[in-house]
Amino acid sequence: MDFLRNLFSSTLGLGSPEKVLDELTLEGVARYIKSGKCKNIICMVGAGISTSAGIPDFRSPGTGLYANLQKYNLPYPEAIFQVDYFKKHPEPFFALARELYPGQFKPTICHYFIKLLKDKGHLRRCYSQNIDTLERVAGLEGEDLINAHGTFYTSHCVSCKKEYNLDWMRDKIFSDDIPRCEGCSSLVKPDIVFFGENLPVRFFTSMKMDFPRCDLLIIMGTSLQVQPFAGLVGRVPKSCPRLLINMEKAGQADPMLGLLGFGGGMDFESDKAYRDVAHISTCDDGCLDLAELLGWKDELQELVQKEHARIDSLDQKEKAGESKGASAAKSSASEAPEAKKEE
Repeated sequence: MDFLRNLFSSTLGLGSPEKVLDELTLEGVARYIKSGKCKNIICMVGAGISTSAGIPDFRSPGTGLYANLQKYNLPYPEAIFQVDYFKKHPEPFFALARELYPGQFKPTICHYFIKLLKDKGHLRRCYSQNIDTLERVAGLEGEDLINAHGTFYTSHCVSCKKEYNLDWMRDKIFSDDIPRCEGCSSLVKPDIVFFGENLPVRFFTSMKMDFPRCDLLIIMGTSLQVQPFAGLVGRVPKSCPRLLINMEKAGQADPMLGLLGFGGGMDFESDKAYRDVAHISTCDDGCLDLAELLGWKDELQELVQKEHARIDSLDQKEKAGESKGASAAKSSASEAPEAKKEE
């Protein structure tokens, strides 16, 4: 009977889960982190954490990616990320990729806040919907990161599956070439998940290990509309606090399902709310607010300043090298006729 009672309780959301936060505010979350009980924080992040870097999100009216694709003459906005359309008409996708390609943008305050969580021993994993690779640029390593919707970091031939790296793909895209396999001449596609494709296997294997152990879930910059990513919020233990930092509330439970006791959706306002906190702000401002409460604000700002200066320095060196190479090539070209005359 105990087994059946526990089964129905976990399935239907019955019983009284432990309340971990002393209050459902950002201050309550900060006190919980400072208590030393948080060693397995999972971050779930979407396009909203990269907008301050200059990368548009997908769905914001007027400024979102889907609202600004008219120039590509698509039958409908989502076609740019559909495999069948891509195989017949790859040009729109690669034109868009040129605009959004990794290496043109710097990580945001939010990216570096996640890096601080790692450095301080709190981060279990970051699950990202983003394909911009800014988590890696900020210092997260492969083991720290699950790219739920894939990444530009690697690419594969759609036919023979030969792998290509980030630099190879960048060279092709910025030379206006449609990337084609050196082995079989088929299209080469970045390893981002298009509509109709399966998510990476590692997403599912890691999810099963990570979420039952999560002791704080931080959700930032996502509308929580795309499955199966959105469903991850319901996979943490019933007592696990969940913090949303976003411009609007998201992921809330369907009222009808809530009446039946189903779902793991967010509950910020009902009388039964006991673990979900919504901090309505930009992701950067929310991370700064939380960092200040944790006593990390100065450290975070110094990290951002130092890393941005390092990236700028590398960019300047790269541009100087390209300029020197171009000058040398120009000089060689101008000297070539002279050499011919001497002969």
